Amino acid sequence: MVEVELSADEARRLQLRAQGFLGARRKGGVPAMLERLGAVQLDTISVLARSHELVSYARLGPVRRTAIEDAYWGRPNGTAGAFEYWAHAASVLPMDTWPLFGFRRRAYLRRGWRWHKVPEGVCDEIRARLKADGPLTTRELGGAKASADWWDWSDHKIGIEWLLDVGEVVCVQRVGWRRVYDLAERAVPSGLLAQDPDDDACLTELVTRAGRALGVATRADLADYYRVKQDQVDRVIGGTGLVPVAVAGWSQRAWADPEALDDPPRGRHATTLLSPFDSLVWDRARTSRVFGFDHRLEAYVPKAKRVHGYFAMPLLSGGRLLGRVDPAREGRTLIARQASLEPWATRTPARAEASAAALATALWRAATWVGCDDVRVDRTDLPQSLLTAALKAAIPTERGAST
Repeated sequence: MVEVELSADEARRLQLRAQGFLGARRKGGVPAMLERLGAVQLDTISVLARSHELVSYARLGPVRRTAIEDAYWGRPNGTAGAFEYWAHAASVLPMDTWPLFGFRRRAYLRRGWRWHKVPEGVCDEIRARLKADGPLTTRELGGAKASADWWDWSDHKIGIEWLLDVGEVVCVQRVGWRRVYDLAERAVPSGLLAQDPDDDACLTELVTRAGRALGVATRADLADYYRVKQDQVDRVIGGTGLVPVAVAGWSQRAWADPEALDDPPRGRHATTLLSPFDSLVWDRARTSRVFGFDHRLEAYVPKAKRVHGYFAMPLLSGGRLLGRVDPAREGRTLIARQASLEPWATRTPARAEASAAALATALWRAATWVGCDDVRVDRTDLPQSLLTAALKAAIPTERGAST
């Protein structure tokens, strides 16, 4: 087989389209977006919104946040449309991927524990409660503790998380950021629950889906998407149908989705702010290689040592990552406490003007979505006169909340 050669720009565009930022993006709404991405990472931090809400907003525009939650957690025909499990960290996953994580559930069972040793008898108590009372949170099970530290879990918290890990229970919703647990036999459609693919079948399909979600990816990229091992990727890559490619400037061999190669990317680029946990940028090494953009979350960095801010959100426009915005809200004003642009984005007057326009557009779109009617930038690399003009030009004709 002749190896396909791609330029770095072609690879970047393939990844942007696969991730939903280039070309038509709204068809099918949030459920279709979740199916295309294969996983949406969850996180406790909420600034403008929770990360899983920001992922939908970045691709689909001002989707109502209630509609996002309904799409993730709605229960048509009595079963959930998605579930939460360990993929790329804790993630919302399409329900049809339930059988594919059998390899991980079996690995936990073989080990016998994950975070803590499970106290004797507690799992039987939890099974009985869920069977009798239906979906419950840890607090409703009677085992919540005031401490949120993972090492300070109550017996019931240890038990319910173990049952989640091994697939006896499912997280089918978050309420007040608490997981809601139900028995898998009740939450997962029977046709999916009955499927039991072996480890290699699970891994083959997950690596295939990772390749489709990324468009083009290295071995490490494919492994990182669902947090499998690189030697597991090696073991199954031949059965995925992904095409070997060489990308200019990439030191590692890569693989591409054959359907993506047959249909060159085209269409409009998105201009938006991204969650730091968005699948376009959650792999820092991949983000640096594809976009020349080095990013880290500074929420857990001491305030005096932060460079870009507590929850700096990458700014995407024209298929490039132009910089970062650290947002906040003050009443009905969306504030960019800091807007840091990449050096190349302000190097010439024309680039600075384009970057200011992109920043202003992204800020106003986000402000409108979260119900703000004003925007303020506290600190930025841009000339103040340029930014002021851009913000004025970007004011939406109709402002209103989409919450």
